[in-house]
Amino acid sequence: MRTILFPLLLFALLGCEQETLPDLIAPSSTYFPPNNTQTWNRTTPDSLRWNTAELENLYTYLEANNTRAFLLLKDGKIVLEQYWGRNILNTANFDRNSIWYWASAGKTLTAFLTGIAQEKGLLDIEDKSSDYLGVGWTNLAREKEDLITIKHQLTMTTGLDFTVSNLDCTDKECLQYRADAGTQWFYHNAPYTLLARVVGNASELSYDRFTDEYVEEKIGMNGEWRNIDYNNVYWSTARDAARFGLLVLNEGKWGDQTLLADTDYLEQMINSSQELNPSYGYLWWLNGKERTILPGSPIPFNTAISPSAPADLFAAMGKNGQFIDVVPSEDLVVVRMGQAPSNELVPIKFHDEMWEQLMQIIKE
Repeated sequence: MRTILFPLLLFALLGCEQETLPDLIAPSSTYFPPNNTQTWNRTTPDSLRWNTAELENLYTYLEANNTRAFLLLKDGKIVLEQYWGRNILNTANFDRNSIWYWASAGKTLTAFLTGIAQEKGLLDIEDKSSDYLGVGWTNLAREKEDLITIKHQLTMTTGLDFTVSNLDCTDKECLQYRADAGTQWFYHNAPYTLLARVVGNASELSYDRFTDEYVEEKIGMNGEWRNIDYNNVYWSTARDAARFGLLVLNEGKWGDQTLLADTDYLEQMINSSQELNPSYGYLWWLNGKERTILPGSPIPFNTAISPSAPADLFAAMGKNGQFIDVVPSEDLVVVRMGQAPSNELVPIKFHDEMWEQLMQIIKE
């Protein structure tokens, strides 16, 4: 297991093979790393006037909580990048080339892809889900099934029964009626997972191919979707996850390319999508809201998802602490990958404690 033994400035100056030396002045515009290379410009915490005395505390905390990868971008450039432990097969040290699962953080990639499909005229999120999944995709009466739209799948408001024994099960027998669509919020994986089939059927492409053609090839991501039981899970390196975070931070643009030009959809994606759970957009978690319904519960709590973090943070969050955090006010992207720091479906407490540590560093 790695330990942080060298001063961060020395690490940044030495860098890694093929990488550029850090800027000595904070960047004035967004940097986009080139495709198909390990080259990625860096800047230093010192040049940003951050509190480097707190870095060791952050790294100690992350390592103690089974973190494998931690990456922080400022204006697109790498400021912090550390790896610990072993890869998923326990055969080698985890590093920038190691892949890891996004878990439910991958939901946000699906939200972005659905926006692309809508912009291309392949679907409309107000369409009935049965237009793409076929009549009888649930065990509901026809009039109740017809109430469910793609937007309900994006917002966790399908009304499907959350008391079934397997919330991942996409078989129609598992998709039972509990409430009319739009009247109930619950973190239900199955209707989300079926969005891959919606996009695939609308585009007549495999979901992996659709992702590759409209996102990965354009921004240099090299991940893949893998079917695990009922779930469709995205896997990639931490740097690939950071590329996606940078794309969303820049409102669907990558350098001079625009991957998603529908600004209305992008705005809706990262703002409250319904009144039941204002801390949820289109499969993104939103900070700074007064009320939150957490995974595994239908009951709202009077709290933001991360009181210690900037209020405008929005996050891709998954089981075992897979995070892609985007903070527009600070031009930050933060990626954490690793094993379970707790038994929560989404470790909200760990996320907030991580940001409590981070805020001690990034404040000038």
